[in-house]
Amino acid sequence: MKAAYSSLKATARLLMLEAWRLEHPPPPCYSFQLSLAPPPFIGLAKFMSGRIHQIRAQKSDLAAHPSWSSPDASSLCPLCGEEQETFSHAVLRCPAKAGARSRPLQRLTSVGPDAPLWSSGSLLSSLAAYIRATATNYPPDMFPSLPPSPASMVFPYPPTSPLPGGLLSSSPPHPV
Repeated sequence: MKAAYSSLKATARLLMLEAWRLEHPPPPCYSFQLSLAPPPFIGLAKFMSGRIHQIRAQKSDLAAHPSWSSPDASSLCPLCGEEQETFSHAVLRCPAKAGARSRPLQRLTSVGPDAPLWSSGSLLSSLAAYIRATATNYPPDMFPSLPPSPASMVFPYPPTSPLPGGLLSSSPPHPV
């Protein structure tokens, strides 16, 4: 009886997900797999999980993501000016953030939909700490007195240790 119930439940979930995908397809820019379960990053602090979700949906404050308020703005990275400020550039390649990236994200090689990042709690915690420390995807005018600079982007915790209290702070980045 348990096996029959589990099979029916799995089939119903697949049918529901397929109906959802057909009736309300995700926009073409959203390349992540749809799921009925929340993604693991939702367990982070509310502000941080929102920032990560915005980045994944390409509706964030990164310069390469379309903006309704300033559609003609440059899509170049405001820190390095070398390439478009996409999620991948901001997290993996921006030379201005190399110091902040070196320790916490040294194991991270991809931010794509199939990357191990999206199923690893330690990598997600490191990503959240990096985003907080570098003010990545924060509105440009959110901290006018604290402009991000390579000297102020220091990661205060080793990448494998848990953060104090087990939660990620959603407070603004502080220069060290």
